[in-house]
Amino acid sequence: MDVHLLVYDLSGGLARQLSMGMLGFQLDAIYHTSIELEGTEYVYDSGINTIRPGSSHLGQLLERILLGTTELPLEVIVEYLDSLREIYTPQAYDLFRHNCNNFSNDFSTFMLGKGIPEHIANMPQAVLDSPFGRMLQPQLSNMVEQRKAQHGGLLGIQNGVQHGQQHANAAQGSPAAVQVVSNLQELNTALGHASNRSAIIFFTSVTCAPCKALYPLYDELAAEYGQSVALVKVDISRAYDVAQQYTVTATPTFITFVHGKQQESWAGADAARLRGTVKLLAEMAAGPSHPHRLLHLPSLSNPDSKAVLFTKVPPLSKLLSKLGPAANNSAVQDMKHFIETRSAEGPAMATLPDLPAFSSFIANALAEMPRDLLFTIVDLFRCGLADPRLSGYYAEEHGHKTIVTILETVNSDSESPYALRLVTLQMACNLFSSPLFPDQILGQNTLRTSITQLISSSFLDDSHNNVRVAAASLLYNVARENSRRRQQSTDVLPEEDQIELAASVLEAIAQEESSAEALHGLLLALGLLAYCMPIEGELIDLLRTMDAQGTILAKKKNFPNETLLAEVGVELLGKGLARK
Repeated sequence: MDVHLLVYDLSGGLARQLSMGMLGFQLDAIYHTSIELEGTEYVYDSGINTIRPGSSHLGQLLERILLGTTELPLEVIVEYLDSLREIYTPQAYDLFRHNCNNFSNDFSTFMLGKGIPEHIANMPQAVLDSPFGRMLQPQLSNMVEQRKAQHGGLLGIQNGVQHGQQHANAAQGSPAAVQVVSNLQELNTALGHASNRSAIIFFTSVTCAPCKALYPLYDELAAEYGQSVALVKVDISRAYDVAQQYTVTATPTFITFVHGKQQESWAGADAARLRGTVKLLAEMAAGPSHPHRLLHLPSLSNPDSKAVLFTKVPPLSKLLSKLGPAANNSAVQDMKHFIETRSAEGPAMATLPDLPAFSSFIANALAEMPRDLLFTIVDLFRCGLADPRLSGYYAEEHGHKTIVTILETVNSDSESPYALRLVTLQMACNLFSSPLFPDQILGQNTLRTSITQLISSSFLDDSHNNVRVAAASLLYNVARENSRRRQQSTDVLPEEDQIELAASVLEAIAQEESSAEALHGLLLALGLLAYCMPIEGELIDLLRTMDAQGTILAKKKNFPNETLLAEVGVELLGKGLARK
């Protein structure tokens, strides 16, 4: 798919005429940019919005620049955009430091590995560096805040305002199995008719491109599961009473019901999750399909659990001082600046560094730097990966070369330094900050094998509690994602990997004598590996053969206050492993 940068001049030509006299340098335009992809213009103003290309009130395009071609699937791009919404909020818009050009730059970097032209990206800073720009900054900032309060953004570009009626009739082509409602009364009626089965509501809007991408799938699911699940669609740009009742502010949003009771809700165009959830709703409508769902397992069945991330930022100048002259490399300093700005001022104020340059630096460091210094670079990388923009970029890197090389460096060295192993485990945990990485970790053999080996070998470190805690956290993240997919459709993590990890974590539990934190993480990870596992498979046979229940309950003496011993040991591995 071709990726174009759409460039507008907010000054209407005045910048070219007046900039030399007022600013002391020539400025051709006050640049406003957006990204055009597959007939849709993606723009940041009052949040991330989609409009028909060129349909805003900004007037004629100054330039339409072909940035390159992306091979990424549209659903991956949509999922990445969804992960940016917590950074590119209406409230975070800043005329000089967090604007449409920053969004275009981040979006382009993800799809193409390069940003927008520097003269556009650097324009706000160039203005601020001039005496006249500094003098005008307070007035301009006040003007932006006033317009945000009045119009929701500086330019007033919003979903549903500029896109007209492009998708107004999109729902009309839906098959009869999809129930399209237009107000709260109709919705309540539809839910009432589904009170003896399951239901899902798709909150959409006429201008939502990610919603449009899901329409065919929603129709397909309705045709397949419509007998047991009521699939409802409502346009909140018209059904204001529905949006208010369910507090829906973004599209697409989904809310599910089972036997008349509201269950979970989520926002975002996650096609795999939608398909898996509808399948699960169909199963739940007929009653629990797995005996584990009848057990009292609150820690394992919690749909709102979050991945474990290691986000603490150490004093980076002190950390990098260990590198000597290498710390002055521009790629390292750019990453340091990004992390420090993000930590001090929030993600909105942090502009992505040159990621290809940083990847090259890592590759050279792994080949040339002494092993006892490598932890500095990996820890710096770990801090950066806490940002979903950065982790999303590396999720789509070809062959996951940077991540895999780091993992293989540690895995290939049986005497790997403690600090390097620890920060590598923590770095791997932070891959889960992006919704794009879990499928890559579970589904890509080389990456998955490297992570499995890192976890298993790290459990053998009986000298460092921190390593075992980090390894348990990484296994928890992997098992959590596989458990989600298992409940929605089927396992993604191959059974041989599950068996290797289960055997490793059971051995680690048996040997754990001192760290309550490590034991808690190990139990939670094992529980998620086993929860709703196939009842006729090798994993359940392994847990019976290794007497997993006995191993866990034996920890009660040294850890009497650990509540997971009962939940995992008695409920899951006792009642859950009992032969029927």
